[in-house]
Amino acid sequence: MKKLILLAIIGLGIVSCTTQKNTRRMTDLPKDWKHNTNIYEVNIRQYTQEGTFKAFAKEMPRLKSMGVKTLWFMPITPIAQQNKKGSLGSPYAAADYTSINPEFGTMEDFKDMVNEAHRLGFKVIIDWVANHTGWDHVWTKTHPEFYLKDPDGKFHIASGMDDIIELDYKNQEMRQAMIDAMKFWVTETHIDGFRCDLASWVEVDFWEQARPEVEKVKPLFWLGEFDELESPEYGKVFDASYSWKWMHKSADYYKKNEPLQELKDLLIQYSNIGDKSMRAWFTANHDENSWNGTEYEKYAVIAKPMAVFSATWNGVPLLYSGQELPNMKRLEFFEKDVIKWNKTYQVADFYKILLDLKSSNPALRGGDSNVATYLLNTTANDKILAYVRKNGKDEVLVVLNMSKEPVSFTIEDGNISGTFRNVFEKTKRNFDESKDFNFKVSDYAVFEK
Repeated sequence: MKKLILLAIIGLGIVSCTTQKNTRRMTDLPKDWKHNTNIYEVNIRQYTQEGTFKAFAKEMPRLKSMGVKTLWFMPITPIAQQNKKGSLGSPYAAADYTSINPEFGTMEDFKDMVNEAHRLGFKVIIDWVANHTGWDHVWTKTHPEFYLKDPDGKFHIASGMDDIIELDYKNQEMRQAMIDAMKFWVTETHIDGFRCDLASWVEVDFWEQARPEVEKVKPLFWLGEFDELESPEYGKVFDASYSWKWMHKSADYYKKNEPLQELKDLLIQYSNIGDKSMRAWFTANHDENSWNGTEYEKYAVIAKPMAVFSATWNGVPLLYSGQELPNMKRLEFFEKDVIKWNKTYQVADFYKILLDLKSSNPALRGGDSNVATYLLNTTANDKILAYVRKNGKDEVLVVLNMSKEPVSFTIEDGNISGTFRNVFEKTKRNFDESKDFNFKVSDYAVFEK
């Protein structure tokens, strides 16, 4: 594999990092589509009044038009009733790994929806909750030895969540049962991968065992809920991971007025991981929306610049149900709380431009060592995040106002030259003539060459 050289030019300093040649890893499987894809998280319960697969299927043509490529469905398995939260319970407290939550429909309904998704060109991944189950999962009766136990012999409650109990990964029979359950969904419903909940709470050697076994059916896409800066060993198994540190740091940057330089330094740390795996970038997901607030609560005037970043930095963009509205409310997690669709989808065109660009421009391929990413020097480095991504003759320039005020500035960097097209304004600009900008609050610009 070619070496990736990332030059991060910040202020007057230049940081260079080179990824070394590695031995073949699990993430090297031939799934070229993963480099250009995006992920749209589907909350079936809250998506429609019916809250069913059949009702959601009617929305898929709209999402296809918006440029969505991969649909991630939150857990679709039955919900445990014992010690459940609220009136409906958490989808992450499973009662059975190989059945459908009747709240959403039948197994045939799910298969029909997946088939239609594939016909429309989508990839489909499902949430997989391997660390724990609900209290009355079928295994608690058929195989209580599959679970961790407290000294008093009772099932061990998962940390901070008393509606779920943890599985024992020292039990080899349980591991095989888990792998067989995952294979069931691939074989029976033809899904294309998994989003693995709390992946780093499960021993990494389980994933190392599970992935090749499940992929005997077909190659899959694996998104893990962990941050590779904190759990690097998991990055050898998963195609993509979460960017939790970025999400928390960017929220603190805005709310606590922390230095923008600290965000840029963090981006360099992520870049140092290399391209054997990818990061998923997002401004909202089910956890964040319900518990910490909407993207507008967290980011306010930089919400759109942050969304542009998520779609254009090295990795895979992740969107949550309703962001195309935009959704301005926290959705209930354990109760019915339908997204307030108004059929205007005010942000859909914004996302369509970004998602189509991500899918079509080779400079935005995630996890590709042929792509170089350069942080650019500007006369307002404390307020502006600017970078260019290059893959041969293809280039994408991104300029974001990350401050709470208007900014006039100039890009002072030799990595930008020639004529680019502004993808939002549909105008051309010759950067050999001028690199000056006058940004209002919330402004952003994306150019392609």
